[in-house]
Parts: sequence; C-alpha cells; structure tokens
Amino acid sequence: MSQTVLNVMNYGAVGNGKTDDSQAFLKAWKAACQTTPLAPTVLIPARTFLLKPLTFSGPCKSSRIYFQIMGKIVAPNSKNGWLGRPTNTWVVFYGVNGLSVSGPGQFDGQGSIWWSNPCMPNSAQNAANCKAPTAVTYKRCNNLQISGLTHINPMKNHIQLTTCNGVTISNLRINAPETSPNTDGIDIASSTAVKIRNSVITTGDDCIAISGGSSNIDISGIFCGPGHGISIGALGHGGYDIVENVNVRNCTFKGTLTGVRIKTWQGGSGYARKISFNKINFIAVYNPIIIDQFYCPTRTSTVKVSDVSFTSIVGTSNMDQAINLSCSQSVGCTNIVLDRVYISHTTKGRKIYATCNNAHGKATHTKPAVKCLLP
Repeated sequence: MSQTVLNVMNYGAVGNGKTDDSQAFLKAWKAACQTTPLAPTVLIPARTFLLKPLTFSGPCKSSRIYFQIMGKIVAPNSKNGWLGRPTNTWVVFYGVNGLSVSGPGQFDGQGSIWWSNPCMPNSAQNAANCKAPTAVTYKRCNNLQISGLTHINPMKNHIQLTTCNGVTISNLRINAPETSPNTDGIDIASSTAVKIRNSVITTGDDCIAISGGSSNIDISGIFCGPGHGISIGALGHGGYDIVENVNVRNCTFKGTLTGVRIKTWQGGSGYARKISFNKINFIAVYNPIIIDQFYCPTRTSTVKVSDVSFTSIVGTSNMDQAINLSCSQSVGCTNIVLDRVYISHTTKGRKIYATCNNAHGKATHTKPAVKCLLP
C-alpha cells in the first residue's frame, strides 16, 4: 500500500501551544487532500498546537484520508480568536469522504470563557441570542471513522455530525464539568448509518442527542454521567422532523439528570419510530425513562411517537417518578413496550411509580408496575 505521511511540523507548525498553527495545518491538509496515492496521513505529533477557527475541506483525491492526532489541539483562550471568523464553529471537517480521525491525542476547546456568557466581545446581540461555537463539526462526511481521542471543555457541544452517512465512532473520552451549559457529547443531525461504541461521556448536557433527519443509529457500550442521558429530540421545533431505527443497548448511566428520553415540541410534525432501549443500567439517575411530548407545553399537533421498546433495564432512581410516558393529547404514542424493567429508589424502602398520558402499549415484568398504558 502506498502511503504519504505529512507532518504538520514540516509545514511550519510550531507546537508550543501559544503560536497560531492554523495555516500550517491547512497547508498540510491541502497537500494530503491533493495526494493521489492511497491513504495519505496528516500527522499531528505529540506537542500542543493552537488552532484558531478553521475548516478542513474536501473532496480529496484519495478514497481514504487519515488525520492522526498524537498531541493536543487547543482552541484560543480568548474570544478574540473568533474575531473576523464565524462564531458557530471551531474545527470543521467539510465534505471529506473516507476520513479517519484517530489517535491518543486530544481536542481541548478551553470553553470556560464561553460558559457564563456566550456573546462575543462588544456584541450588540441580545445575550439570549448568543451561541457559543461547536468544538468539532463533521459536515457531509461519508464513511467517517473517529476513534481513540479525548475531547474536553468545549465551548458548546463537543462533536456535531451533520448530513453524514456511514459513521463509526469508538473509544472516545469526552469530558466537561457537570455545570457547563449546552456541552452535549455527540450530536447527530440529518445523518444515517451511525455507530457509536465503547465510549465514556461525562458532560453538562446530553451525552448523545439525536435530532431530526437521522436514521439507522446504533449505540452501545456507552458510560454516561454526569450529563443528561441519551436523548432523541427535541423534535418538531423547526416543523417536520423524523427519526427512526434507533438502537441503544448495553449502556450505563450514573447520576444523570435523565436516562433515556424522547422529547418533542408540540406544534411540529413528523414521527419518531422503531426505537429500542435494551440492557440499560441506571445508577442513581433522575428521570430514568421519559417520553415527553410537552417539551413546549401546548396542546397542538406534534410528532408521532410509535414502536418504542424499553427492555432488560435495571437500576436505581433518585426520584419517586421513575417512568414518565407523557404523550400528546392530540396524537398519542402507540406500541410502547416495557418488558423486564426493574427500577428501585436509591433510598431503601421508598416507593417509586410510573405515569402515563395517552400512551398505548403493554408492560410486562416491570417494577414499578406500569398499569397506566392504554390498549
């Protein structure tokens, strides 16, 4: 196999964590992207590299291109690093097929400067409308592989997948303080055939969030906590949304605000269907099982939720209400199945319960008993 290795140090990168190495990285990327032999590699050695916001664009000539991170990539420690640049992203991979991003290295978003106030310096925007950048974005990247890396302290979400097809993510370590706002671990939007495996996610928002236009999502071997669990939605906020064929299994949640959740905005439309949560372990979780179709509390039309199963689930809840299936009055949920779900309260002897609203399905072998499901 012919392979070309392009070390960013050979393109002018300094690697002292203080000098802006963005242009050196882009030069190395351009050379790799234009390389015709099989499997060119952009090598980031074991040093610390400061990158200002930038985009690694495709398409590239090779059917497979490697981005090998041995060292540490850090964001600017001041918002001024975004002056004159788009403020919604930091590192972007755009339109690159056959991309592999891997190694023992690290992305450090140095996001604490954004958490208390996501506005830019001297911004005329209303503070409520300011949004911090996503740390690492993959957009229109098909046959994508991400493995082995550590992601810490993003400005907002750690990893964003948008309009990608055929993605495998494995063995990541994702970490931000529990109090850091909107720091989702992995966000999936309008993407298909996504596999997420054997990763540890501790953060301030959803460990994994799946939003509209996504299908064939397979998640297993995730340790989540602290964080807000694994969520589908919120769907319908922008109008019509669909999510289908989602399988979450062999996952552990510890001390999370929610466990497994489907949330929709009323007023939207579309569907969420063929979703399974299997072999889940809850350890002192708040709100372990939720379907919430009142994420925006009105009584208009909403996204249709159907064919959802919760099976082989065990663990403990920090709240008396361990199961909450709150479906729309106008649409309702259908074919909701609970089987072998055994949840107890973290306080020994304290009773827990399940509630339903217009949820149709069946429950067998559950604790607490779920007697509120409609036929």
